Amino acid sequence: MKESIIDISYENEQFREIAPEELVLTRLHAILEELGQEGCEFSVTFATDASIQELNKTYRGKDEPTDILSFVQMDSPDDFDWPDFEMDEEEEGEDMNTVLGDMVISLDTLQRNAQSFTVSPDEELFRLLIHGILHLLGGDHKTNDESEPMLKEQEELLSRLGGKKL
Repeated sequence: MKESIIDISYENEQFREIAPEELVLTRLHAILEELGQEGCEFSVTFATDASIQELNKTYRGKDEPTDILSFVQMDSPDDFDWPDFEMDEEEEGEDMNTVLGDMVISLDTLQRNAQSFTVSPDEELFRLLIHGILHLLGGDHKTNDESEPMLKEQEELLSRLGGKKL
């Protein structure tokens, strides 16, 4: 099994208490495994409302904070224009991971949403990690209606994985 590379960063060191790196990595690897994904590369940044609002305004034209933003890259080794030199077809791209992109999560909004939805911040964090990965893998939704296929898949994954000790 090819190992995924996940970079976790925190805008504020206190955020490590809300979203401990070890817990986040354990959950992300479990999500990827459940989805049958391996050899992925992406980053997760835990940010403030102010930072995510600026990103939301710049990239989505919405001047308001949001819980999560996903920036999809989706470069697979097969998409790379390899230079002309001798390489066995079996070796071509085998050591390269698929770069999915980046996700940014506002822990301020996460905590407000957890309270509003009457779930624990821990459950909401798990939900957002699933949501972000689904977006990075090409999933999309037009609304936040629970009947949206991607949001249904998100809740099914949360239900399956939430019962495990992660």
